[in-house]
Amino acid sequence: MPTAVNSLAAATRARRTVHVALGDRSYDVLIGAGLLAEAGRLVATRLGKAKCGIVTDENVARYHLPALEASLAAEGRLKGSVVLKPGEQTKSFRELGPLSERLLEMGLERGDLVVAFGGGVIGDLAGFAAGILRRGVRFVQIPTTLLAQVDSSVGGKTGINTPQGKNLIGVFHQPSLVIADTDVLKTLPQREMKAGYAEVAKYGLLGDAGFFTWLEKAHRGVFAFDPDDLTHAVETSVTAKARIVERDEHETGDRALLNLGHTFGHALEAWTGYSDRLLHGEGVAIGMCQAFRFSEELGLCPAGSARRVSDHVRAVGLPTTIGDIPGGRADAAELLRLMGQDKKVRDGKLTFILARAIGEAFVSREVEPARVLDFLEREIAARQ
Repeated sequence: MPTAVNSLAAATRARRTVHVALGDRSYDVLIGAGLLAEAGRLVATRLGKAKCGIVTDENVARYHLPALEASLAAEGRLKGSVVLKPGEQTKSFRELGPLSERLLEMGLERGDLVVAFGGGVIGDLAGFAAGILRRGVRFVQIPTTLLAQVDSSVGGKTGINTPQGKNLIGVFHQPSLVIADTDVLKTLPQREMKAGYAEVAKYGLLGDAGFFTWLEKAHRGVFAFDPDDLTHAVETSVTAKARIVERDEHETGDRALLNLGHTFGHALEAWTGYSDRLLHGEGVAIGMCQAFRFSEELGLCPAGSARRVSDHVRAVGLPTTIGDIPGGRADAAELLRLMGQDKKVRDGKLTFILARAIGEAFVSREVEPARVLDFLEREIAARQ
């Protein structure tokens, strides 16, 4: 049986740093176990004398807020904490105003830091608040979900949802530091862990077939919190995203590839009212399977690719079809209308991320809406 010293040594060896090179907006993503207890020191040594206002939700606060507050307080950096309700509905105008006012009441100045301590909802909302507070203050991402660690905490996208669609109001505002402590993932509900894994698989599917093949063999180690497997999965995902963001920070070209599965998935999320019926990662999982099925139908992707994707997604316990979403029958025309609200729409044309093969995704704006509608109708009819 490993000793505590050996376990600590293993965790230390598994730590990684990914640098996101964006000129004067560059920052590091720190990945590994046990980083939360060091957050105060890491902020102090890397970002100077800034004070910190934490934004988190009730679930994260219950398990981890005291540790973060103690770490920041020990370095004289803590100004206060705001604890919000969990869930996608918190990403709204209704919450943005009061949150901004509470951060101002803390006395945060332009040189200080907002600390986004939570999953994608908190990261997007707190990052947006930081982007508009005093016309822009710095912020630190401390993501507490797998989805946030591998995707939403990196790249500077912030925003809120509206009835018209997901993330349609927001700003690009890069964090100054990302601290991804893999230990905090152990308190995640299994459903949330699986939902985050969809974004991990996405990086293999869009540009790294070898990584996807590795995931097919090693996903059990990721879910068992094997330090090497989990750290490798997070590091590979973050590195892939960082390289794309470096080439296309504001999503005018290559960065759209990161939306593999999202055109379908965001429409499904909007259809379910951003509720617990469908988590974001679950929508992405279905959307990726649909993107590969659609690519095969269009003759773009080798036969059998979609089945391989669906088999892996299903093996980790994620939904693969619209019929897997509980409660109510989808309407193809409504889903297509919701796709039309997607922020990637250009000149009225839908943007799809399609695939020539596993690991070879590409951006297409030439898909006819009638073809999409027909595909959705058959998806709904065949899988309800």
